[in-house]
Amino acid sequence: MYGNDRGSFSSGGFTSSSPVEAGKTYEVEIEDISRQGDGIARVEGFVIFVSDTKVGDKVSISIDRVMRRFAIAHKV
Repeated sequence: MYGNDRGSFSSGGFTSSSPVEAGKTYEVEIEDISRQGDGIARVEGFVIFVSDTKVGDKVSISIDRVMRRFAIAHKV
């Protein structure tokens, strides 16, 4: 059915269920570190991987890429 976690059609366009958008800036706190060493932040529960960060950092990030279950960002 329409409206699953892949996104949904709305107002004539395709909308993602992600709470973040590529190219936008957000203020986040790094909560954890991934196996690859990237910081992990969350916006409305949505996971964002941020390079060159450590747990406890409060940083401004810019979203580079949004996937279905996570996003990749960098510090600004």
